[in-house]
Amino acid sequence: MTEPRFLYPAIARALGETDVASKCDMARCLAQDWRGRRLVRGDASRIEAFDQPGRPERPRLVDPREVPRRGLTSDRGRLVMLHAFAHIEFNAINLALDAAYRFRSMPDLFIEDWLGVAVQEAEHFKLINDYLHDLGSYYGEFPAHNGLWDMVCKTRHDVLHRMALVPRVMEARGLDVTPGLMRRFAEVGDERAVSILQVIYREEIGHVRIGNHWYHFCCQQRKLDARETFRQLIDQYFSGRLRGPFNHTARIDAGFDEDEINMLENSL
Repeated sequence: MTEPRFLYPAIARALGETDVASKCDMARCLAQDWRGRRLVRGDASRIEAFDQPGRPERPRLVDPREVPRRGLTSDRGRLVMLHAFAHIEFNAINLALDAAYRFRSMPDLFIEDWLGVAVQEAEHFKLINDYLHDLGSYYGEFPAHNGLWDMVCKTRHDVLHRMALVPRVMEARGLDVTPGLMRRFAEVGDERAVSILQVIYREEIGHVRIGNHWYHFCCQQRKLDARETFRQLIDQYFSGRLRGPFNHTARIDAGFDEDEINMLENSL
């Protein structure tokens, strides 16, 4: 019988991988091996910072103000929009892997949840990247920004902060804007983009729900009021304001409550 391997060095290798296809394959194998008990935690390994996880040389990372415009009225604008989604999904693979890797006081189910998220994010990336290739483009053709990973770095000191601000703010924003983007792609006749975004939208609700679950778990562990703590963290990291409008239906499906959404709307 094969001896189990250590989990955390295996995740670190996936985080450091620069080849996109290999990273996606490694995420899938990690989730399968963890569920199959072929990996053990081995908590003694050093936790690396991963200020910048493994990524291909392109896309070139720029200030958000330098990212190309994403209008859907031209073929180029449509490619830029799809490329932006691909970049979000690629970052989300690393985001999920980093959560499973970094926060070693969390239960085994936390690891299972986030490795499962990494697999779905890799599938989302592949859906978009395959479409880009069919349109004569590729991931890396256009510049991109690093805003999502910046927030990952800012919250790596505390799992509660990470769960509050990455899935419940950064990823939840996708639930707010994706329905409108699906309508815009439908208006220009791009049914393949619509079908891809429908898959992503449905599964991202589940990802935000996982973040909500573990955020509340952390608040309960620390005997903190979840709503008040969230408000304090919004004040700390976002000067008390988030961008709206908010998709009530999707956010409630993802584990928010109406009072919390109303609090966010009142901050606008």
